[in-house]
Formats: sequence, C-alpha cells, structure tokens
Amino acid sequence: MTTTEAPPAPDPAAAPPVHRRPLRRRLVPYWLLLPGILWLLVLFALPLVYQASTSVQTGSLEEGFRVTWHFPTYWDALTEYWPHFVRSVLYAGTATALCLLLGYPLAYLIAFKAGRWRALLLVLVIAPFFTSFLVRTLAWKTILADSGPVVEVLNTVGFLDVTNWLGMTDGSRVLATPLAVVTGLTYNFLPFMILPLYTSLERIDPRLHEAAGDLYATPATTFRRVTFPLSLPGVVSGTLLTFIPASGDYINAELLGSTDTKMVGNVIQSQFLRVLDYPTAAALSFLLMAIVLIIVTLYIRRAGTEDLL
Repeated sequence: MTTTEAPPAPDPAAAPPVHRRPLRRRLVPYWLLLPGILWLLVLFALPLVYQASTSVQTGSLEEGFRVTWHFPTYWDALTEYWPHFVRSVLYAGTATALCLLLGYPLAYLIAFKAGRWRALLLVLVIAPFFTSFLVRTLAWKTILADSGPVVEVLNTVGFLDVTNWLGMTDGSRVLATPLAVVTGLTYNFLPFMILPLYTSLERIDPRLHEAAGDLYATPATTFRRVTFPLSLPGVVSGTLLTFIPASGDYINAELLGSTDTKMVGNVIQSQFLRVLDYPTAAALSFLLMAIVLIIVTLYIRRAGTEDLL
C-alpha cells in the first residue's frame, strides 16, 4: 500500500502574492492629470518662456525685436523703477495687514457666532465677486470724492490730519493719495482673506473651547493659546492670497491714485501698451515675480510650511 505525501504547509512568513493591476488601470490617474497639465503648459509655462525670451531682446516696433541675450535690461529696469517696486510691496503689505485685521473678526463671527445666519453672511462676503473688479473700484472713486460725505466726516473727526502726518494723504482729500490706493486694495482683496480664515476656524472643534473654559482659561487666553494657533493655516493662506495679487495690481493705483502713487503694475501696463517697450516690460514682470517669490518664501519659512497643510 502506497501513501502520497501531503503538500507542504504554506510558510506564514512568506510574502503574499502580488496581484498587479492592469496597465490601463494604472494609467488612469495620469490620464486624469493630463488636462490640467496641458492647461498649465499652454497657458502658463509657454507664455512664461515667451516672456523670458522677450526680456532679453533688443530692437524696436518698427525694426522688430530679436533675441540678443541683453541681460542689462533687468538692471536698467530695476535701477529706474525701484521706487515703484518699493511702493508695490508697501501698499500690498499694508492692505494685507488691514485685510487680516478686518477679516479675522468677521471670519470668527461667521464660524462660531453666526448660527443660522452663517450661509447669508458667506453669501454677502462673496457677493462683490458678482460685480466687475473695475466697477467696484470706480465705485470707490465716487465714495471717496472730495465733496462726498466720507471725506467730510474724516475731516470733521481729524482723521485726515493724522493720515497727513503719516504721509498717506495731503490733509484735505483722500482721492489721488496712498490712502485711497490702499483702501481700494483692502476692499477688493478682503474676501480672499476672509474665506481661508473662515475655513480654518470652522474646522476647530468647539469642544476645545469648552475644555479651555473648564481649565479656567479666560476668553483672551483661549483665543491666544487655542483658537489663533489652530487658525494659522488660514492666516498663512489668506495673507498669500491677498499679498500676491495685490502686489501686481494696477487698477486701484490707476483709478484711485495719482502719478505719485503708481505701482510697478502700472509701469508694466504702460510699457506694454503705450511705450511699446516689450523687453523692459517683460523684465519688470520677471523682477516683480522674483521679488514676490523671495518675500513669500521667507514668509513661509518663518511661518512654517506645516501651516499650509
């Protein structure tokens, strides 16, 4: 009588067999990314390369421009228009700080105190987006008119005297002054600050506030030790979303300012459309991009990259 050996028992330490997905299924994520990659390539990367080549060209509109790798254009543009760069960073930074001071209390109110009015308040925050950026800025030109009620009230309370001492107005009017430009920037970009702040605050568990109260923390201590640290991702995102577009804006300085309040965006617009000096305009664009990139990088390193998560 013969006996057959039993098959060996499987080794529990052996690795389980690997079941590879079909190639088509593995390529699905890349196919989904393809439209976005093409969009960025055609509408961002290629124009950026074209602008880079334009910045090192020489010539004129009549003779034509050709690439001669003329890098001194960057130095000439920086030395001639450096006050506009300083003004752009200063105005954008001031508007960003004002947006944070104005937007944080409103975002806090919507996130924790609004109750059933939360949806309505959020709609009111984004309602300005339903109107053209240009129309909104023109509206501020009417609001801040010299004969308008706003200027009369500011004159009555002595606010313009203070802003004159700070160099923001001339002491008698608001239009065509740095204050008007900063006011327009603050208004136009305030929703970009409020929405990230609200999103960050809304994610905070209310039980953390209750726990802080149970530990005898005052409301001020709770805000300083609990609420504000947990809302830092919204603060970082909101400041970036406000500062970056504000630094390149030219509509507010064009409509609410004067020749003494022009930002670098106004110079770029003028070089492209009026002077027709395309290499200088392209060089100014890249210099502005580099300055903003350096400021943003330093800010993120100071704030901590984890705050963006």
